[in-house]
Amino acid sequence: MRITGRTRLAGIMGWPVGHSRSPQLHGFWLEQYGIDGAYLPLPVRPEHLPEALRALPILGFRGCNLTIPHKEKALLLVDRVDAEARRIGAVNTIIVTEEGKLEGRNTDSLGFRQNLLECAPEWDGRRAAAVVLGAGGASRAVVAALLDLGVPGVRLVNRSRERALALGRDLGGTEGAISVHAWEERSRLLAGAGLLVNTTNLGMEGEAPLELDLDRLPLSAPVADLVYAPLETALLAAAREKGHRVIDGLGTLLHQGRPGFEAWFGVAVSVTPAQRAAVAATLKESR
Repeated sequence: MRITGRTRLAGIMGWPVGHSRSPQLHGFWLEQYGIDGAYLPLPVRPEHLPEALRALPILGFRGCNLTIPHKEKALLLVDRVDAEARRIGAVNTIIVTEEGKLEGRNTDSLGFRQNLLECAPEWDGRRAAAVVLGAGGASRAVVAALLDLGVPGVRLVNRSRERALALGRDLGGTEGAISVHAWEERSRLLAGAGLLVNTTNLGMEGEAPLELDLDRLPLSAPVADLVYAPLETALLAAAREKGHRVIDGLGTLLHQGRPGFEAWFGVAVSVTPAQRAAVAATLKESR
């Protein structure tokens, strides 16, 4: 990474933001290509988000990523919103245009889709319904990706029925494409499913464990977890032991970062095993 008077700036806003590995993944590309740029962690309290976003062009930033809890609120704060972000109802990537305007995009759906197809190339989403745990912003991106891949139905399981119903209304498309179920039904709903995705923070370091009986899930169904700290959650460890293909959350993080990097720094990049290893190593160091 080079720093000069012409350094291009980007970063990630969140509260808190210290857990994010986005600085490491973007830092890898900056170093790899010798780019005069920097990607910074930007801790921003929720009440300060409007002022922080408006400061981006003033401070010379090319844009930023957004993480919890800013993604949905930012939808109402940017000047323009792309179709995918509007569809999902959340912004995770902001581009500062040449006119100093803020353009909101969502690359989370793209990141999940690319990681899923890369890690489970034999998986055919058209064969069976998928079970998705959680109904937050991450879930919205996952459900959008699955519907785009032709999944015949999504069984959405969440503690808050109202939040899940809102997701179903916003993304349902074809009638019956998304069915909403109580949290207590989660293990039963695995019967006949072709994919299981955890989008909650259950199982993350410092959070409560995810309690789930995988016995009814067909062995042909991959199990994906958006959590990447730890890299192998208890859910993935249990699924691996049973013989399922498992997909951790780090790949989704890496793939979703590529479009923003290319827009901010003007270089086409790709996700590589070397980059994954470098970012994964920082997860071990933080433990």
